[in-house]
Amino acid sequence: MLLPPPPHVRELLARAGQPEVLRFWEQLSAEERRLLEAAVKQLEPGVLRAHCQEAAMARHREQQPAPNTHRHMKPLPGECGAGGTQQARQHQRSRKVDISDGNGGLYRALTNNRILEDMDRRGIRFVHVYCVDNILVKMADPVFIGFCVEKGADCGAKVVEKAYPTEPVGVVCLVDGIYQVVEYSEVSQETVEQRNPDGRLTFNAGNICNHFFTVDFLKSVTEEFEPQLKRHIAVKKIPYVDEQGNTVRPEVPNGIKMEKFVFDVFQFSKKFVVFEVLREDEFSPLKNADSAGSKDTPSTARRALLWQHYRWAVQAGAHFLDSNNMRIPHLTRLQEAEEPPAVCEISALVSCEGEGLEEYLKDREFHSPLLLTEEALTALGQCQ
Repeated sequence: MLLPPPPHVRELLARAGQPEVLRFWEQLSAEERRLLEAAVKQLEPGVLRAHCQEAAMARHREQQPAPNTHRHMKPLPGECGAGGTQQARQHQRSRKVDISDGNGGLYRALTNNRILEDMDRRGIRFVHVYCVDNILVKMADPVFIGFCVEKGADCGAKVVEKAYPTEPVGVVCLVDGIYQVVEYSEVSQETVEQRNPDGRLTFNAGNICNHFFTVDFLKSVTEEFEPQLKRHIAVKKIPYVDEQGNTVRPEVPNGIKMEKFVFDVFQFSKKFVVFEVLREDEFSPLKNADSAGSKDTPSTARRALLWQHYRWAVQAGAHFLDSNNMRIPHLTRLQEAEEPPAVCEISALVSCEGEGLEEYLKDREFHSPLLLTEEALTALGQCQ
């Protein structure tokens, strides 16, 4: 005899506005029912219902004419040098899928997992946060962290100059006198293309999601400001279960994802600083598959890293030889669409940003590829 869904499960889903989750209950095995019931018990029905209603209203607002954000924007003044909470969606008959609510979910995660308390116990005062899709990131960059500490900042951001007006990165700027990141989609084409007398873009401080925070600032965010963070709309391709119970992986966007962004806390900073870096040194994002185009792909990320390491080796005095043992002319400027003259990869255990290499590479000749590991460096030292 098939038992109907437990009353408490039906009640929870009804309160959440998700009763359709049970439409395949009779087709599930006992184990699948157990898993689904356990998943439902973890839901916060009031929060989920409100979240879905908010998503629908936000989607409606997005389809209206864009707000005139650009009228309140000002460029930066000249002196400015991980897991989270989830949204629920069913993509198998007996399971719900948990979807991250964006990198801004970091702040609730810090609270839920008592991370800041652990940092306090260990005497940690400063935190470096960065996105995982940038192959050139300098982890715990001492120059950036030292700059922020020296300036007495509680919050800081690295930026790069935008490559072109429509580059899909947000810009760090002032909105009504408050530091914020404004996404390129939130401003007019006229504002995006605005230029200074010297020809540079007026709003050119491209946000690369590379930030400094003091632990005290993170405490204030988690204790006071996190509920004020707005959610941003992202229309995504989200797997779902059709009326026959089959998992469908859509080819076009079909769902609304509500995301919080890690950088939306800039507005709460008492002392915010910006640190501009060179794109070729610190920013090569991975956003697309190789088949999707020529920008921000695995191939361009690999090429950027190899160019960087090639420049380090050349600057340290290395010479590369071709197949005829002839020296290859040096090139030090990044050619985005071309491979470097020689393949060179340097372990982060050997050098973080090209330092300390001259002792081993100066006036020495190498064939490509050159892989500099700790073991290889030791061997080079013994050959001197």
